[in-house]
Amino acid sequence: MKFSSSVVALAAICSSAMIGSSSAFVVRSPTVVNVQYASLMSSRRTQPGWSNHPSTSSAPARSSVRMYEGANDDDDDPANEIARLKSMAAKLRAEASALEADKAQSMADAAEKAFRKFDTNQDGVINVSELKQGLEKILKMELPEKRVNDLMNEFDKSGDGVLRVDEFVTVDKFRNRLESLAREEKQIAIDATKKAKTEAEEAKQAEAILELINDKPPTGQDKLLSVLPYLFPLMDGLQFGRFLLAGEDGSNPVVAVIALLYTLYRSIPFSGFAAFFALNFLAGNPSINRLIRFNMQQAIFLDIALFFPSLLASIGGIALNAGGVQIPTQISELGTDAVFVTLLVTLAYCSVSSILGQEPNKIPLISKNVEDRMPNINDFVDESGKIKRFEPREKDDENDKDKK
Repeated sequence: MKFSSSVVALAAICSSAMIGSSSAFVVRSPTVVNVQYASLMSSRRTQPGWSNHPSTSSAPARSSVRMYEGANDDDDDPANEIARLKSMAAKLRAEASALEADKAQSMADAAEKAFRKFDTNQDGVINVSELKQGLEKILKMELPEKRVNDLMNEFDKSGDGVLRVDEFVTVDKFRNRLESLAREEKQIAIDATKKAKTEAEEAKQAEAILELINDKPPTGQDKLLSVLPYLFPLMDGLQFGRFLLAGEDGSNPVVAVIALLYTLYRSIPFSGFAAFFALNFLAGNPSINRLIRFNMQQAIFLDIALFFPSLLASIGGIALNAGGVQIPTQISELGTDAVFVTLLVTLAYCSVSSILGQEPNKIPLISKNVEDRMPNINDFVDESGKIKRFEPREKDDENDKDKK
């Protein structure tokens, strides 16, 4: 009987909460629960048969209140909040995936629809001709064959030369790729124009350098003029031929001409120095043909080489005389004649090669040094093989005046 009274009390609490306003259904405060419970207990005590013993009447109701309060405390647990947020995130991801799937399906449907329009012969594939006609019809523009072939090669994943349904894309993708190809072709054209302009400038500079440095094949006049510089070492080397030429009576025309030239050469004060500086100055003029400039430089080196036999003979004579040894006249004459003959052979080789239009660059030691001193087009080329910038001398002079 006591147990049934407690059940009746608990049911009364629930009934009172349900009959009241909807906001009273969720009990948030223990104070409100206790007030309702006290009011109910006061009304029940006036009824017959109600027991006031706390163990039989109030304990079940209070236990129920505590259970209700514990349920409300679980709603404010952080773990429940985290679980709720995770559930919302999973729901958002599912919705995003669904949207992506819908978008992909829409694109696939659009691509399939465009495929059927492009496939004019309805054979299930699109060749280059059909792709070109379809794009030109939709884009209302004429497309180059090369650009359409590039499109085909890019989207033809199977490599069979046609587009199938699974390889076909939307018209927008074709348009975007065509625009990209157009930009690439435009950039290639710009680069080609720049390259052509650069090559034209380099060719112009190369022509200017060739005009500056006369490395052209020698003309007949150049060949004859290229022999004249070798008169300089010949005049200075005649001193070594005094023994060989002493027996000549002047009947030999060659000897007579050489004697006349030698007389004129020696009649000019400081003729050796004058000839040296004149040849050295002219050899630095790049507008003179290369063969003439080469022979000028080589003639200077040959003349310098004649100094060493005289120097060695003088040093040897002094050393032998200091030792009390006298050099026989025949040996001295033989050495002098050998130098003169060597000079004549060398000059003959240089003259014949020059007449034939070939550089006499086979003289040991001397020709190599002459080659190193000769300016050529390689002096105007940088390390990368490009022609260096060339500015006329007049422009350099103007810049120097401006600086002053």
